[in-house]
Amino acid sequence: MTDNLDTDLAQVAGDGTWSDETDWEIGEFADGEESGAGGPVPVVAIVGRPNVGKSTLVNRILGRREAVVEDIPGVTRDRVSYAASWSGKRFTVVDTGGWEPDAKGLQQAVAAQAELAMKTADAIVVVVDATVGATATDEAVAKVLRRSKTPVLLVANKIDSERQEAEAAALWSLGLGEPYPVSAAHGRGAGDVLDKILEVLPESPREGPALGGPRRVALVGKPNVGKSSLLNKLAGSERSVVDNVAGTTVDPVDELVELGGKTWQFIDTAGLRRKVRTASGHEYYASLRTRSALDAAEVAILLIDASEPITEQDLRVLSMIIDSGRALVIAFNKWDLVDEDRRYQLDKEIDRELARVPWARRVNISASTGRSVQKLVPAIEGALESWDKRVSTGQLNNWLKDIIAATPPPLRGGRQPRVLFATQAATRPPTFVLFTTGFLEAGYRRFLERRLREEFNFDGSPVRINVRVRDKREQRRRK
Repeated sequence: MTDNLDTDLAQVAGDGTWSDETDWEIGEFADGEESGAGGPVPVVAIVGRPNVGKSTLVNRILGRREAVVEDIPGVTRDRVSYAASWSGKRFTVVDTGGWEPDAKGLQQAVAAQAELAMKTADAIVVVVDATVGATATDEAVAKVLRRSKTPVLLVANKIDSERQEAEAAALWSLGLGEPYPVSAAHGRGAGDVLDKILEVLPESPREGPALGGPRRVALVGKPNVGKSSLLNKLAGSERSVVDNVAGTTVDPVDELVELGGKTWQFIDTAGLRRKVRTASGHEYYASLRTRSALDAAEVAILLIDASEPITEQDLRVLSMIIDSGRALVIAFNKWDLVDEDRRYQLDKEIDRELARVPWARRVNISASTGRSVQKLVPAIEGALESWDKRVSTGQLNNWLKDIIAATPPPLRGGRQPRVLFATQAATRPPTFVLFTTGFLEAGYRRFLERRLREEFNFDGSPVRINVRVRDKREQRRRK
């Protein structure tokens, strides 16, 4: 194993370059690293009512089956992001749940989801089932998006032949411009839509902090955990309404705060009481706005009531943060109410319930008294530093060579997969791609992630490791 790895990695120079023979392995990632393209990329939101083929279109854009597709409405319920590229340009595709007409009023449901897309995306692709035509939901979507300053493209899906293109032309009535006929299932017209997406995407994403601007920090957690109290303490004023009644905050509240000699933009969000798909009324719209605020933030402070057992609600919010890819600080609030017995129980709960995020920075605070809130600043700064960190390709592969020589990947199907090359494809969060000759078990990927964190100090930030297996036909050709 060591000899093979030496041969594979011998081609990696100190500056991370490869010989011509292996350029096909690196693709856009090597180019992106050299050009500094590891930062934020533009976001394209795929929206529309249920069962019009949004996830199928996402898979077509990605060139692989990632999004779950099934011939029933409502399979996609949460917003899921995927890295994509076309003609050498990288961007993020966001697959969304369909707009449900019965979600406490058509107009409200559409407005809330459209607002979310307009706030977080650099381009919006509206998918309509051209074989059905424009429904009342489609018309409501169009009415909201016609006011958007974000570029909007209309895709007439399920156009499998030229004979059906007249059905696409009927969608001009929506007032969203030219409908692009596409068959997401068969790929017809997908390239034209991708070309158009690249035309309207900005060179740099709209979201994220402006150069030199304040870093964005989202305060998230279940209701009545002390988010508004913490914002008021940090701001030194009654910026957010505070009440013992859970759910006082509905809309996100932004505030510029001076801490540690820097200006930070804190966002107080609504407490998430239940799952988005089971929430109703103002809770439903509050949860959408909270998700939007989290998407626009760079680091999340998850507040947990230290005086009470960690709940399912806390873990649900934690899952949302993990899915968003944001840096994370966990603040155990109401520490002034914690006695020795509770501290003992809390330590056991942390080991059991927060095992998914051993990398998260933890701070014990009291928002009401102000105890230790100043400790949040170094924790936030450290988490953001990890979130922004880039490891050079040469350094990464030299480390990888030693790790795999000491602990090779487990056998799979009687063969041992070889890791040919590794590169950091992106930051925010740090994302690594391993090019291999075979599949790497999930347990081994977790092992590599743990050792990667130890070596390069990624405390406070999620780390993503993707594996690209070399095509078997290509392997045979090389032999």
